[in-house]
Amino acid sequence: MIREILKPSGKLNIVLRDKHGNIKEELNVDNLVVTTGRNYIAARMTATGAPTDMSHMAVGSTSTTAALGDTALGGELGRVALTTGEGVPDDNTIVYTATFPAGTGNGALQEAAVFNASTNGTMLCRTTFNTVNKGTDDSVTITWTVTIS
Repeated sequence: MIREILKPSGKLNIVLRDKHGNIKEELNVDNLVVTTGRNYIAARMTATGAPTDMSHMAVGSTSTTAALGDTALGGELGRVALTTGEGVPDDNTIVYTATFPAGTGNGALQEAAVFNASTNGTMLCRTTFNTVNKGTDDSVTITWTVTIS
């Protein structure tokens, strides 16, 4: 009997930079692929009715632990378009990258998520992390690696 189990997982690299581009802080954290994200992955296997591609990343201010039933951030502070994440995944992995420039997503960041729309949309995955204090002159780049194993 053949038995295979697919398990989506992810990791983030979060880099906070000052206005001169100097690294102020860097974190590496795991994430949770939520139920809507798992359903999204399954729906991509059909030729009809496939959902819109993941296109945006958001950051927020809520530290409530990520749960399978999450569909939105608890306290969204900003959302930007992905700068990478298109194309064909390689080795069961896709990498999403987004940069929150000076003036966007400022505050005490404690959560992040990937969505397929500039507002609302389907959440693929969500994570919480130790507070990253993003000032108005700072930028944050998040590189999010999602693997199906």
